[in-house]
Amino acid sequence: MADHFQLRLVESHMLAPTVRHLSFERADGQPLAFVPGQFLQVHFHYDDGTATKRSYSVGTVGDGASPVQRVEIAVSYVEGGAATKLLGELPIGGIIDASGPYGRFCLQDADTHPRYLLMATGTGVTPYRAMLPRFEKLLAAGGREVVLLYGARNETELLYGEEFEAFAQSHPGFTFHGCLSRQPRTVPRPHDRNGHVQNVLAELQPHADRDIAYLCGNPNMVDAAFTALQEFGLPVKQIRREKYVSSR
Repeated sequence: MADHFQLRLVESHMLAPTVRHLSFERADGQPLAFVPGQFLQVHFHYDDGTATKRSYSVGTVGDGASPVQRVEIAVSYVEGGAATKLLGELPIGGIIDASGPYGRFCLQDADTHPRYLLMATGTGVTPYRAMLPRFEKLLAAGGREVVLLYGARNETELLYGEEFEAFAQSHPGFTFHGCLSRQPRTVPRPHDRNGHVQNVLAELQPHADRDIAYLCGNPNMVDAAFTALQEFGLPVKQIRREKYVSSR
């Protein structure tokens, strides 16, 4: 059963020109138990009093197994959006109503394929940040590889990009490709790729015997990548999907 609780904002900063990182703690002082890959729902009302809610993946990097004190999310700015107004103007100490965790976009213990293909755009990269401790353990055990393809228009929109770069440098077997569709970096990096994430798949040559794929972010990317992976022979059961839809 999902829990209902209040969250108090303790820190926030801009990750990109239109994306804010927010850190909360539960108002009741309890830690949040969640599985990396799950999301919370924020509950609020439109100006006319109609109840509504928005979903945000938990991006907190803990140990990958224990409850966390900080509840971290990334929120995209939507012009005229009600959630943007609520969360963009929320002061430190401000309270919001939430519930969760929800979702099954999580790593499965039964998966034994040697490579994880992770694909994301925008704030869809957030759940992979929370998964890093679990990937660290999988890589340490040997026989596994993780490739993250993260699509953005330019380098300022690669959310948590430096964290993923640092993780890749310190963990052999983890590769991070920043896929830039509009403008390359001022100083390109060896693993950068130009174009959309799904267009990099041919380079990686996905194979049903080798890969488990996770797709998260813009619905157009998720659909295109899903089709491409099927064309490479991956069965549906080896492709996990989570679509992020911007709502007013």
